[in-house]
Amino acid sequence: MTVTASLPPTRLTVVELRKLADTRAGFWLLVVVGLATAGTSAVILGWAPDEQMTFGDFFAFGLVPSAVLLPVLGTLSITSEWSQRTALATFTLVPARSRVLLAKIAAGVLIAVAATVATAALSAVANVIGRAAGGDGSWHVDASLLWQGLLLQVIFVLMGIGFGALLQNTPLAIVLYFALPMIWSVLGGMVKGLKSASGWLDINVTTTPLSEPDMTSGEWARLGVSVAVWVLLPLAAGAVRVLRREVT
Repeated sequence: MTVTASLPPTRLTVVELRKLADTRAGFWLLVVVGLATAGTSAVILGWAPDEQMTFGDFFAFGLVPSAVLLPVLGTLSITSEWSQRTALATFTLVPARSRVLLAKIAAGVLIAVAATVATAALSAVANVIGRAAGGDGSWHVDASLLWQGLLLQVIFVLMGIGFGALLQNTPLAIVLYFALPMIWSVLGGMVKGLKSASGWLDINVTTTPLSEPDMTSGEWARLGVSVAVWVLLPLAAGAVRVLRREVT
């Protein structure tokens, strides 16, 4: 008997959130993200000049570990269904695979939100410590940098989920997630004929302005194009694979 009708989307999302930390890989990845985020504050407190000990600097640097590692967690949320052979149980209980996939996407977005909020909290604590130690201690930060930082996290988590759904193989998805954008960046910098296209398709470049206030319309346009190619396209193609793949 299935339980599709009795499970609301919120319950499915909660289940997917719990599954993110159920495996040893997922649990330790979250631990590493937390320790690395705290470590960025320690680095600034220990070695940065006093004028860089501000909430904005703590927050911007603190987002780096989660931006790099949380997409791997997004990838694992999809690929583990196949590598751990849980897909049969998952899709037996909830045959509407689209609902499961949407729950995984929602869980990924929520974990990105949680990571951003946690980074802000750690940055606030570090700023208090830094001010007590003689640092600048400024609390001023452009409001756009806060939600743009969140947007950065969401983009990369969804990209990780998209690669996981498309490839459905953990090592391959993780390697290609990191390798393909890096290869494209190298080619765009070395091949003259690709420089123009690279400015629109290199997601490592187009997401950089998110760390600065007052993005221009051109920067938003380039970001939109690169997100469509690296995030929305893998998500759409991956959704088709998830919905059609035979579960054994």
